[in-house]
Amino acid sequence: MKRRQFLRRAIPATAVFPSLVNGFTIKAFGATGFFEALAGAADNDHVLVLVQLTGGNDGLNTLVPVSNYSDYNNLRTNIAIPFDKILKLDNYQKAGLHPAMTGMQQLYNNEKLSILYSVGYPSPNQSHFRSTDIWLTGADSDQYLSTGWAGRFLSDTYANFPVGYPNAKMPDPLGIQIGSVLSTGFMGPGGFTAMAVPTDADFYNLINGTLDPAPDTPMGNELTYLRTVARQTNKYADVIVSAAKKVGTQGSYPADNELAAQLKTVARLVAGGLKTKVYMVSTGSFDTHGGQVQVGNTVSGLHSTLLKGVSDAIAAFCADLQSLGVSKRVIGMTFSEFGRRIKSNGSAGTDHGTAQPVFVFGDYVKSGVLGNPPDLPSTLTSDDNLPMQYDFRSVYSSILRDWFCVEPTDITTTLYKNYQYLPFLKTTACTIGADELNTLGTNLIINYPNPFVNSTTINFKTMGGHTLVQIFDPTGRLVAVPVDRDYDGAGAYSVTFDGHTLSSGVYYARLQNGSVQQVRAMLKVRQ
Repeated sequence: MKRRQFLRRAIPATAVFPSLVNGFTIKAFGATGFFEALAGAADNDHVLVLVQLTGGNDGLNTLVPVSNYSDYNNLRTNIAIPFDKILKLDNYQKAGLHPAMTGMQQLYNNEKLSILYSVGYPSPNQSHFRSTDIWLTGADSDQYLSTGWAGRFLSDTYANFPVGYPNAKMPDPLGIQIGSVLSTGFMGPGGFTAMAVPTDADFYNLINGTLDPAPDTPMGNELTYLRTVARQTNKYADVIVSAAKKVGTQGSYPADNELAAQLKTVARLVAGGLKTKVYMVSTGSFDTHGGQVQVGNTVSGLHSTLLKGVSDAIAAFCADLQSLGVSKRVIGMTFSEFGRRIKSNGSAGTDHGTAQPVFVFGDYVKSGVLGNPPDLPSTLTSDDNLPMQYDFRSVYSSILRDWFCVEPTDITTTLYKNYQYLPFLKTTACTIGADELNTLGTNLIINYPNPFVNSTTINFKTMGGHTLVQIFDPTGRLVAVPVDRDYDGAGAYSVTFDGHTLSSGVYYARLQNGSVQQVRAMLKVRQ
C-alpha cells in the first residue's frame, strides 16, 4: 500500500487533525459557540462532565420508591430491592438509593448531589440507537438533527476554526471525549476534530512520550509514519500532554473500573489547567433484559455491579478534584438513553422503558430531589412505562443558564425551544429550591371524575406565565396537549379533556408551570 493511500484510508477527510494517536480515545472538539455565546462562559473556568450510561439504566431500582414501596414491590417482586436495604438520603423520606451506591449516598448527604426524577421526552423511542441520538442532539422524537446540543453552541463562537486556533484566548480543546466512539453531541454544523488514545496505559505512554513498538512490517512502517504525522500535526497534543504532566499524585480510584480510569484522566487534565469546557465519559452494559439481579438475592447481580462501579467512580472523582483543589470548577451529570419498564419480566430483568433519574454532582449543586416517586397503580401492565416528569432538554437548558451563564434567548435559539427552568445549581439567581418545588402543593392538577368514561375535567393551578398540560398514555406517548398558553397571573383554571377515542387504561396528566411540574394518574374505563 502506498503511503498516500494508507493515510487517505486511515484519516477521515473531515478530520483536520489525525484521530488516532495511541491510548484512550480523546476527541478534541473544535470551535463552536457553546462558550463564547455565553458571554462570560468562555472566560470563566467552569467545566461540565457528561457521564453516559449506555444500554438503558433501570431507574426504579436505582432510585427506589420508599413512600409507596408496597406498590413498587408488587409490580417487580422478583427483582425488588428489600426495604431494609435501601440507602437512606438525609432529610428525604420518599425514596432511597440502591444499596450498591454508597459513594453517591455520601455525596448526597454531603450536599454534592442533586437527583431529578423521571427525566425523558414526549413520545419516547425505545430503540437504543435512536433514543441515544435524541439525547445527544436534543431532538424531538419525530425530529432528526445532524448536530449535537453542545455542538450547536460551539459553531457560533470560534469562527473559521481551525484557522487561527489554538490562540491566546482559547489555546486548548473546547471539548474532550474519552472513549472509542465519537459522540454526536459534540457535532457542530462545521463538523468536529478528534484525537484518539484508546487505552488507559497508552494515555500515560502519551504523557511520557512512549509508544508501543510497531511491528517490523510494511504496515508497521506506515503506522510509525502515521504516529509521527499525528504528533507533528495535532496542535492540541502538546497542550494535553503539558497539562497532564503538571499533575503529580492523584487520589485513589477503584481498580478494574473503566469509568474510574476515564474520570481519573479528566481530573488530571482539569487540574493541569486545560480550559476545556466539556468532557464526556461512558460506561455500558445497562441493557438488563435478563440477570439484572441474582435470583434469591436482589441486591446482587449485574445491575448492582454496574451501579457500584458508577457510584464508586464518581465518588472517587469528586474526592480527587477536591484534593487537587479544582472541585469548584466542575459539575457532572449522568444520563442513559432511556429507563426500563415498570414491571419486571420473567428473566429477573427489565425491558426497554422511558424515563430515568438523572444525577447532577459537584460542589455547586443544590442537594435535593426534584420531583416525586411515580404513581404505581396495580392495574399497570408489562407494556407500561414511567411517566415523564422532566424533559431532558430542561436539564441541558438549566446547566447552560446557571453554569455557563448563557442568556435565555440564546439557549432557546440553540435548543430550538424554550424549555422549563430547573433550579438544581447554586449559581442561579432564582431562590426557589427543590424542596420548595416539591411542596408547593399536592393538588396542583386533579381531574374529576376519576375514573372517567368519555371525558373528564382537569383542574389546575398556575402561578402565571407559560403553563402546559400534557396527556401521556402508559407507554409514554404524548396523546394530547389540552393547555399550552401564557396566563397573566396566578389562579385556578379548568379544561375538559375528551378521551372517548382512547382505549381503557391508565393515563397521566402532566402540569408544567415555570419550574413546577406535577403528574396526575387518570383511569379511563369502559361504560
